[in-house]
Amino acid sequence: MSYLRQTKGNRALSSVSTLLLSILFFITKPSNAQSSSPKFACDVTKNPSLAGYGFCNTGLNAEARVTDLVGRLTLEEKIGFLVSKATGVSRLGIPDYNWWSEALHGVSDVGDGSSFKGPVPGATSFPQVILTAASFNVSLFQAIGKVVSTEARAMYNVGAAGLTFWSPNVNIFRDPRWGRGQETPGEDPTLVSKYAVAYVKGLQGTDGGDPNLLKVAACCKHYTAYDVDNWKGVSRYTFNSVVLRKQRTFVFLKYFVTIDMDDTFQPPFKSCVVDGNVASVMCSYNQVNGKPTCADPDLLSGVIRGQWKLNGYIVSDCDSVEVIYANQHYTKTPEEAVAKSMLAGLDLNCDHFTDVDTAISNNFATLMRLGFFNGDPKKHPYGNLGPQDVCTAENQELAREAARQGIVLLKNSPGSLPFSPSAIKTLAVIGPNANVTDTMIGNYHGVPCKYTTPLQGLVETVWAKYQMGCPNVACTEADIDSATSLAASADAVVLVMGTDLSIEREDHDRVDLFLPGKQQQLVTEVAKVAKGPVVLVIMSGGGLDVTFAKNDPKITSIMWVGFPGQAGGLAIADVIFGRHNPSGKLPMTWYPQSYVENLPMSNMNMRADNSTGYPGRTYRFYTGETVYAFGDGISYIHFNHRLIKPPRLVSLSLAKSHPCRTSKCQSVDAIGPYCGKAIEVQLRVRNAGEREGTDTVFLFTTPPAVHRSPVKHLLAFEKVCLGKKEKAVVRFNVDVCKDLSVVDETGKRKIALGVHVLHVGSLKYSLIVRI
Repeated sequence: MSYLRQTKGNRALSSVSTLLLSILFFITKPSNAQSSSPKFACDVTKNPSLAGYGFCNTGLNAEARVTDLVGRLTLEEKIGFLVSKATGVSRLGIPDYNWWSEALHGVSDVGDGSSFKGPVPGATSFPQVILTAASFNVSLFQAIGKVVSTEARAMYNVGAAGLTFWSPNVNIFRDPRWGRGQETPGEDPTLVSKYAVAYVKGLQGTDGGDPNLLKVAACCKHYTAYDVDNWKGVSRYTFNSVVLRKQRTFVFLKYFVTIDMDDTFQPPFKSCVVDGNVASVMCSYNQVNGKPTCADPDLLSGVIRGQWKLNGYIVSDCDSVEVIYANQHYTKTPEEAVAKSMLAGLDLNCDHFTDVDTAISNNFATLMRLGFFNGDPKKHPYGNLGPQDVCTAENQELAREAARQGIVLLKNSPGSLPFSPSAIKTLAVIGPNANVTDTMIGNYHGVPCKYTTPLQGLVETVWAKYQMGCPNVACTEADIDSATSLAASADAVVLVMGTDLSIEREDHDRVDLFLPGKQQQLVTEVAKVAKGPVVLVIMSGGGLDVTFAKNDPKITSIMWVGFPGQAGGLAIADVIFGRHNPSGKLPMTWYPQSYVENLPMSNMNMRADNSTGYPGRTYRFYTGETVYAFGDGISYIHFNHRLIKPPRLVSLSLAKSHPCRTSKCQSVDAIGPYCGKAIEVQLRVRNAGEREGTDTVFLFTTPPAVHRSPVKHLLAFEKVCLGKKEKAVVRFNVDVCKDLSVVDETGKRKIALGVHVLHVGSLKYSLIVRI
């Protein structure tokens, strides 16, 4: 989403011919998000004649209602309702509608579809997605989505929000320098997919569970292979994401696949559509293999609609259609850009453009599912929600709990954390992020209910003195003397360092992985003089090379807190003082600076290439040194793991005529009578500590080295909370075709034959797959 472009306002259209402008483009009126009542169609109370229209008849099915509505519209009226700020049709009782609202980690005021200038002054601001993902708690993902949708509906009922929210971001966090990695659930396709489905279900799910109805409409973005914004002159508006490919045919449609596309970039989007039943998918700015994603029929009509059967609409990222012409020069005219996008399968343009019955039918069908055409929402489900349902005590406590669950403890020397409040008489709190507000909520935020900064959270427990140390995170100058003087006099030190949106954000990628400016020097000098434990708290969206701190014995603890949301300060204090036992795990690899020094962000290949020295990307393909690895994170206690009768052999039944019966095969197609077969892996987990704790249990696999398979791959994860000395059994069902397969060089799923090494909790064992 073009956040920067949105903040500057709509720009004028390029000059085009008057005739085609009237047909293909439609400049819309600004919407009013500050009304005290919701906008809805079919208000038969004010206009009884509307009851005679088929599209207002709730007794008909949605398809019949949409057909009736489309048949009543003129071409100009259709055009007016196919852009983000849609112009209503007053003669049919249809008001203006703004499609663009955001809800990445709480209702946002980005997009003009939602506003906090009216009866709702703020909404619950949850941690930025990357920290929530670090909880590895699927039920938490869905719970947050449900709260956000409730607050969104409450705001809609007083005219302060729309019903269509262009969230979540389910791109893979491929390169650690990406400014938007903070918006994503991390680098692993399994984690990102599970987050996507859970959050979408939380947003869209109705209390009755009817999949044909929507509480609000979610949108999975940005489709696809998008993760370069602005790096050393490489811009997302012109970037061609080169992913080697091969052609395949689905029914009568030809489309292109690639091993990286099918096993890394596409799975989260597929899960969104197939498993999450998401109402919308947003195509991205970039090109993939020379074609703009928003004008590629293989990607849109071929995959999203043809393969995955999207029940909803496809929308462009803002100005993407204009970018096709103006920035990428893919077409000679803006009219041609519109035509190619529409023919490819685009339904709605974020900003301006349009045409056609198929597109408008997909859009209206979504609004039907939202109840927009059912008359007064006060007479329908969620109509009783209002300002009293936003920023409730329960919602704000969930924001605090989400931050607590996501915080990752990376280092903890004996005798350091947790602090005893009675033993700390003086606490030194130092750092440019120690008393920040907006920094804590990252990008795509709204107005939080309130803020609790790290400093405020800490001083609720103990007396503390504060020094910034740096005037800002850029830290071009550091007040080391004041900071060291304070640290030398304190019983303990908490340094809150890291980045903010000036360092990593949309349209701004990082160029290195170091703490900015003189932050490292400040941390090191403070640690030298400290007489007690030193805790380094890192607030950032991505990983940093903090090898210096990891290896410094004077820095006793390191904690990553992401951008922790409105209650970040409370959550940080809860962990530091032991009110919460940390269980978060890193959702992305933390690399050393040397990893990126000769690695262009623009190289999209995931797999390592020894012949060229290309190191590979993410924990799945990179085998070099790390600062901290995907899945790292420690607790204040220890958990013991023991396998219970692990399965050792899987035999696949092949037909007698199968060619692998007579010749040696490395793999077989993940299609056949053995599909649907599952094995159960059981792990006994025991809390060996003296306090309650939560263990995040992972199931990884290292498949046989065929088809350039991953060196390691996450199959599943589970959170288990145990009292002191308590035991529990965690069960994982391993689907033979889904979990023991890899994507081959042509994009087909193959079950790898041979030895699969399963990593279960802290243990490993071998599983043989044979025919």
